[in-house]
Amino acid sequence: MNLLLLNDADFIAADRVRITDRRLQHLNSVNKASIGQTLRAGRLGGLQGQATILSITQEAAELQISLQDNPPAKLPLTLLLALPRPKMLRRTLQTIASMGVDKLVLINSYRVEKSFWQTPFLHLDAITEQLILGLEQARDTVLPEVILAKRFKPFVEDQLPAIAANTHGLIAHPGNYPECPRALSEAVTLAIGPEGGWIPYEVELLSKAGLQPVQLGERILRVETAVPALLARLF
Repeated sequence: MNLLLLNDADFIAADRVRITDRRLQHLNSVNKASIGQTLRAGRLGGLQGQATILSITQEAAELQISLQDNPPAKLPLTLLLALPRPKMLRRTLQTIASMGVDKLVLINSYRVEKSFWQTPFLHLDAITEQLILGLEQARDTVLPEVILAKRFKPFVEDQLPAIAANTHGLIAHPGNYPECPRALSEAVTLAIGPEGGWIPYEVELLSKAGLQPVQLGERILRVETAVPALLARLF
């Protein structure tokens, strides 16, 4: 936990917080925190700064807060991601938050198993939990916007053209396509498919919405590998 991330319910005064949950356990067991120690802290959706421990036990900790720094800038990126299998989803959500993705669309695909949409890991609280872990790792305070698109065709035809307008639209897809560009400064809309790739029909619809296929080479990557590889290359 590189950032003590605070929410509105933690505040007992304008400059003081009280925590009792897993963050307290982390302070006690990992940080070995003590009275007077200063930590990096931030308010969810707001500023960052310092937190000084006023008291700490196994039951609760109180800290004085001074927040004045802006969080790191988000990547100018809307990421369309074919819904991964549940175990991989949790790790990928953390990566997406850590790397600063601005907007995430979890979308259906022909190769996405229907059962994936029934996982409890797609509940709002479960998604937020994993995103917060990513924010804590990267010292960020702003959650990415998350959209669930259970129906591929209506989303791609009705909503994606407006999202992709005035951005560099890309489809990550293996095949005889141009290489993925590097170090872009413009806004990007990027679609990453399931491990088996998008089917031709899906590539066609994504292309009509303003996205163009690109490839990273001959190797087929797991989603959890493809996401950081593509984001690092693009930005």
